[in-house]
Amino acid sequence: MANKQKILIVDDDANIAEIISLYLNKECFDTMTVNDGEEALKAFDTYEPNLILLDLMLPGIDGYQVCREIRSKSQTPIIMLSAKGEIFDKVLGLELGADDYMEKPFDSKELVARVKAVLRRSAPVKTQNTDTDVKSVEYPDLVINLTNYSVIYYGQSVEMPPKELELLYFLASSPNQVFTREQLLDHIWGYEYIGDTRTVDVHIKRLREKIKDHEMWHISTVWGIGYKFEVK
Repeated sequence: MANKQKILIVDDDANIAEIISLYLNKECFDTMTVNDGEEALKAFDTYEPNLILLDLMLPGIDGYQVCREIRSKSQTPIIMLSAKGEIFDKVLGLELGADDYMEKPFDSKELVARVKAVLRRSAPVKTQNTDTDVKSVEYPDLVINLTNYSVIYYGQSVEMPPKELELLYFLASSPNQVFTREQLLDHIWGYEYIGDTRTVDVHIKRLREKIKDHEMWHISTVWGIGYKFEVK
């Protein structure tokens, strides 16, 4: 039997954690539940999960800090869970490196669907050693390789989560073509994202912090519509 993918569930409400675990177990995931931030950080190192479901309101170390500490050493996918539905909370979670954000109460089937979608998007790409299999785009001082999920900027490797890299690759693969936020959400997230198109804005902001404007190209905002990778 193939190894099951492991999901770490971090929630101080034992009933919610148990329900989530049951639904994921039915979908053939292995699960582990912990109830506070300190235990979450310990479990991350020992359990080595493929994905983390992280509640924000935890005793002791809160979910935001847990996310910060995990992101400082790993790109393991994180889906934040919270009863706080304000845009500020969602944006902060995404800026800290979360891959998705769900408000409580949530539908269990939707949660499972999002877990599967995030795992799909973060899965390593299997390739053969032939040039025709390599998916990459190159511009002066920038190489974006979707085959091995790498970005080389001015000769240096730039670390970024899968969705950021996919967003950059998608835009750069169609230079000067304008995409709406809805189109980018649909393509990059791969499912009907129930949330705010501000998600795209947050990821673009993070990309711009890592990849500065170049004299020959840059990520351009098309006001009222979306974004494009502008090439001169």
